[in-house]
Amino acid sequence: MTAADALRRRRSQPAVTEDAPATDEVRRLLEVAASVADHGALHPWRVIELRGDARAALGAAFAEASGLEGEHAAKLARKPLRAPLLLAVVASRRPSPKVEVWEQDAAAAGVAHALSLLLDEAGWGVMWRTGRYVRTEPVRRVHGLAENEELLGWLYVGGRTGKPLPPRSVTPVAERLATLGRG
Repeated sequence: MTAADALRRRRSQPAVTEDAPATDEVRRLLEVAASVADHGALHPWRVIELRGDARAALGAAFAEASGLEGEHAAKLARKPLRAPLLLAVVASRRPSPKVEVWEQDAAAAGVAHALSLLLDEAGWGVMWRTGRYVRTEPVRRVHGLAENEELLGWLYVGGRTGKPLPPRSVTPVAERLATLGRG
């Protein structure tokens, strides 16, 4: 399979089964994803696995951050339970005189996207999820983030359900491609 094939085939899997890759498999795939463009070779990212009770702790942090109570809070608290494995993608910014923070965040996002493609290729269902609670204090605490770190979101990972997904629509790129200068 070519990179183009992998990109064309990839679909967000909003529903997954309770199967999940083992840590060793995630590590092997992450070693490949780590080859994304990274100005200065700073490796300004890290990935945190959330399994089992860690997902419930994240759900409690969602509920706390929302300020909601009752069934609304309970509904938020169940969101991290949609997949057996959540991979939190963290931009772990390094001091650098030549590499801006936005570039480091881009490298971390590149790792997340590459990892999602690799997980898809390995047969897993994957969906990158974010939301309004990503950068709240309760969520930061659950992940043990340092001062120089920002959470970019989670890859929700599990087994594929086998349900067909709608075909991908073609993005009209002509209006998004510009050329400066001719010749």
